Amino acid sequence: MEKEKTSKPEKSWSAVSLAWQLGYTIAIPLVVFALAGRYLDKKLGTTPFLLLFGILLSIGVTSWMVYQKTKKFLN
Repeated sequence: MEKEKTSKPEKSWSAVSLAWQLGYTIAIPLVVFALAGRYLDKKLGTTPFLLLFGILLSIGVTSWMVYQKTKKFLN
């Protein structure tokens, strides 16, 4: 079976699309979990523990999401 050739502009847009997706995949969980942690810290008086937990949780979630998107892109 022959592989279909992908044109250079199509590959470029595909790479730009992946970069855009990875950008918001990294930014959104970080912002959401950090803000939630900060809010809960202020409410519960636990500064900075829930903020740090939110950031660590966002790193884990982001890593898993980036792995999934990259795996899908490479296949």
